[in-house]
Amino acid sequence: MAALAYYRTNPSQTQINCFTNEQSLSMEMAANAGKNFIITGAGRGIGRGLSRLLLQKGHRVLLVDVNREELDHTAANLAQSHTRGKDFEAHLCDLRKPSDICAAASRASELFGGHLDVLVNNAANTSAVGKSHLSEISLEDWNASIEVNLTAPMLLSQSCLPLLQNSSSKQQGGSIINMSSTRAFMSEPDNEPYSATKAGLLGLTQSMAVSLAPQGVRVNAILPGWINVANECKSADSDGTAWEDGLTGEDHRWHLTGRVGRVDDILKAVEYLVEADFVSGAELVVDGGVTRKMVYPE
Repeated sequence: MAALAYYRTNPSQTQINCFTNEQSLSMEMAANAGKNFIITGAGRGIGRGLSRLLLQKGHRVLLVDVNREELDHTAANLAQSHTRGKDFEAHLCDLRKPSDICAAASRASELFGGHLDVLVNNAANTSAVGKSHLSEISLEDWNASIEVNLTAPMLLSQSCLPLLQNSSSKQQGGSIINMSSTRAFMSEPDNEPYSATKAGLLGLTQSMAVSLAPQGVRVNAILPGWINVANECKSADSDGTAWEDGLTGEDHRWHLTGRVGRVDDILKAVEYLVEADFVSGAELVVDGGVTRKMVYPE
């Protein structure tokens, strides 16, 4: 694992350099078939489902999560049909710690031979959602949301930039996909930390798309609506929870498309953004049309 090192781009700025000289030299290795992905928040939810589906399509994935129990469970399930250490690896990482972020980038370099095609910044801190009225939000909850939902995507993107510039797919180039939310522009009560950071992630996406264009790296955002992932966790596996469990006919009819979203819908959005080499700085809403629906009081 590379030591955490720093170098200055000018006397007033500090940037993380996550790679040893040996790792930088190893970036000459040829990439295997399929693309190399990092997925954060991959222990459960959208990240877990996305990782599984990408592996099924022949891609390689580094799963990153802070929840050891969920991450180990997901890795054990994936190992039943894929080879750990070759097709995928699971890496425990606290995205609130810059040293952990650096270690995750270093692990990706080792796993993928210096080539990274896609970074999906999917992890999010949702602990404050619906928890407290604005008058009672703690600074700790606010800062946790900022650090995981906004700072971590910037730091991990920065740390992975040498790998993305060395993408095995020269035509599409490296790709960063930031998982925002429709809560960036519509909200429910007591969602300030989550909504603010998801909106901030859109600004970060736009700025990064412009800044990283000279390096051949495209940056886009996906804004999921209601994607039902109640079946994508350890307890759901133990209980035999199916995707449709708990959903009502009204839940489905609420959407213009006639159903609640699935992880497969996010996969299709990811695949499009990865392959669409003329698309950068875009915000792709995946919500079944809900944000276009006028709602009147009954």
